[in-house]
Amino acid sequence: MDRHYTKLDQIIASMDEALRISTGDAPAPSRENPAGDIPPVDLNDEERRHVAGLMRINHSGEVCAQALYAGQAATARYDETREAMQQAADDEIDHLAWCSERLKELDSEPSILNPLWYAGSFAIGALAGIVGDAWSLGFVKETENQVEAHLEDHLERLPEGDERSQAILDQMKTDEARHAEMAEDAGAKDLPKPIQSAMAFTAGIMKTLAYRI
Repeated sequence: MDRHYTKLDQIIASMDEALRISTGDAPAPSRENPAGDIPPVDLNDEERRHVAGLMRINHSGEVCAQALYAGQAATARYDETREAMQQAADDEIDHLAWCSERLKELDSEPSILNPLWYAGSFAIGALAGIVGDAWSLGFVKETENQVEAHLEDHLERLPEGDERSQAILDQMKTDEARHAEMAEDAGAKDLPKPIQSAMAFTAGIMKTLAYRI
């Protein structure tokens, strides 16, 4: 017999998910790491710190993505929208795990501010869902477009020969473009320019802090 989950059950489950994503080990990915058997390149201390900073940004970005999709799914009005959010979130779990693995290879750690990023992103996602599914999907589309652009920037900033990081970021970039297309096909509205700019500004703060801590 199927169990009926109360609102309290759902809140507790959401809190548990938030803690696991933002403070624990990354969930197991459903796809193999794109870096595969690519041999690591020798990096000096400065290069290793730089790559770790970039991967820490991307790890925090994936924590934010999980929170955004969870918040949007919680307030989505239609099952189709909720299912689309879940499909994208599943891909982002892979990204989270791959970034976590790369950080460990670089003898580094995720950002200590991840719980803060999760809480803020969940609230933003829930608010977007309350406004309406078309606007929520528009938020997904704009988020993925901005993430795709910053991944391209990171690819250009990697040390020469770091093919392991490049393979991971290349696959993430491909997935983000697909998520943006999914949102558009599902009826996403284009967000007003001021909101797009505010999103970019907020993301810039997160990237600056996550690179260092």
